[in-house]
Amino acid sequence: MTKAAHRIDLRDHVGTALRALAAGERVKVDGAEVVLRDAIPHGHKFAVNSVAPGDPVLKFGFPIGVAIQPIAPGDHVHTHNVATALKGQGEYTYTKTPSSRSGEVQEAPTFTGYLRDDGRAATRNEIWVLPSVGCVGRTAHKIAAAAHARHGGRVDGVYAFTHPFGCSQLGDDLHATRDMIAALASHPNAGGVLLVGLGCENNQLDGLLAAIPSERHARIRHVAAQFADDEIAAGLAAIDELVAIAAQAKREPLPLSKLVVGVKCGGSDGFSGLTANPLVGRIADAVTQAGGSAVLTEIPEIFGAEQMLMDRAADERVFTGIVDLVNGFKAYFTSHGEPVSENPSPGNIAGGITTLEEKSLGAVQKGGHATVTDVLRYGERLRRTGLTLLEAPGNDAVSSTALSAAGATVILFTTGRGTPLGFPVPTVKIASNHDLAARKPGWIDFDAGAVLDQGLDATTQALLTRIAQIASGAPTAAERNEEREIALWKRGVTL
Repeated sequence: MTKAAHRIDLRDHVGTALRALAAGERVKVDGAEVVLRDAIPHGHKFAVNSVAPGDPVLKFGFPIGVAIQPIAPGDHVHTHNVATALKGQGEYTYTKTPSSRSGEVQEAPTFTGYLRDDGRAATRNEIWVLPSVGCVGRTAHKIAAAAHARHGGRVDGVYAFTHPFGCSQLGDDLHATRDMIAALASHPNAGGVLLVGLGCENNQLDGLLAAIPSERHARIRHVAAQFADDEIAAGLAAIDELVAIAAQAKREPLPLSKLVVGVKCGGSDGFSGLTANPLVGRIADAVTQAGGSAVLTEIPEIFGAEQMLMDRAADERVFTGIVDLVNGFKAYFTSHGEPVSENPSPGNIAGGITTLEEKSLGAVQKGGHATVTDVLRYGERLRRTGLTLLEAPGNDAVSSTALSAAGATVILFTTGRGTPLGFPVPTVKIASNHDLAARKPGWIDFDAGAVLDQGLDATTQALLTRIAQIASGAPTAAERNEEREIALWKRGVTL
C-alpha cells in the first residue's frame, strides 16, 4: 500500500499528507495510528500529537508557529489554528556548529564547459546585450534578434536582457542598477557583451564601464543611441566583432568544482521542504565538497530559520555579516510599516504552507549542510568557494537575477506550483511533486517527487547527471521556451 503520510522529524507535532486524505481515515505515522478528524488536502499537515494554545507547533524539528486554539491528533493543521511567532529584529549569538555531510555522492560527474582566461568556467558561450537605461530596451531587443539570426551556430545565442531603470534614480538606488548591469557584463557565460546606452541617462556608459573589471573590456563594446547615425547598424557591427572573439571558445571537460550553482525556490508547496529543497541541498553539498560554489538568497525566506545558517558561519566575520543582512532586511520591512512575516503567498498557503517559519525551514534546506563562507550584498560578485549567502528579496525574478549577477552558472529552481520564468543562466526547474511534473512537462526539467519513491541518494545522483547535461549545453525547458529575462530591485525614489 502506498505510504499516506510522512513525518520529517520524530519531534514533529505534524505529518504531511502524501495524497488527499479523508476525514475518518486511519493513517500510520512512525508506527502509530492517527484517525483523521478532518479531510486533509494533498501536501497539507495534520496533527500527530496534541498541542495546547500558545504552545509551539513543531515541523522539521523546529517551531513553525504557535497554536492559536487547541489542536488534537487528526486535526488539519493550517492557518486557522496556527499563527506566526515572528517579530522584528532579533538578537543572535555566535555558536559555531561544525558542518556535516548530508550524504555521499557515488560519482561526481564532469561537464563540458568553457574555461575562461580568468579560470572561471562558463556553461554557455553567449553574447549579451545590456541596456544602460530602459529607454533603449526595445533597441537592445532589435539588435539581439537580428544578431541572433545572423550568427546562429557560431555562439550559443545572442540575447538582450532589458529593464525599465537607469534614469530618474539617485544615490544608492542608481548605484545598485549600475552594479547589477556591471556584474552581468562580467559573467563568464557572456562570451561578449554589448552595452547599449541612450546618451542622456543618469546611468552613463562611462560610469558603467568603470564598474566592470578592466580585464573584461576586451569582450565589451558599447553604443550610445543618441550619438549613432544608425544605432541598430552600429550595434550589429559591434556584435560582429564580439562573435569573432567568442566563437574561438570550445567546450572541454571540467570537474564539478568549476560549477557555481545558485539555489532558489518559487511557488513552493507542502512538498518543497520534503523533496525538492533537501534534494537541492544535497547538490549544494556535492558541489561545495568538490571545491565549487553554491549561492543561497531570498533573505526574507530564511526568517525563522536564520540561526541554522548563523551556526554554520565559517567565522565570526561571516556570522556578523549574516546578522546584519537579516536584521537589515527586517528593518527594511518595518520601516515601510510592513510586518516581517507577510509571507507565504496565497499559492504557498493553498499548497499547504502555513507560516513564514515553515516556509523558511523548508527553504534553507537548499543550502545543504555546507559551511557559510561569505556574505554578499546585492550586486556583488562571488568571492569565495563554499556556500555564499546573497542579499536579495524573495521575488523570483529579482533574486534569480541577483544570483546570475553574482556569478551562478546554473540556477536550481524548486517549485511546487510551477512557473515558466527563466533567467540569464540556465534555470533548472525542479518539481516538488509528481503531479506538477506530469501536468507541466513544458516547464519542468526534473521531478523531485522521486525522493519519496527512490530515496535521496538515488535521486541526488540522477539530478547531478541532469545538471551535468545542462551545464554541457542541453537546453532547459525555460531556454526552449525562450523564457529569459532580468528584474532589478528598485528601493529609492523616482525623480
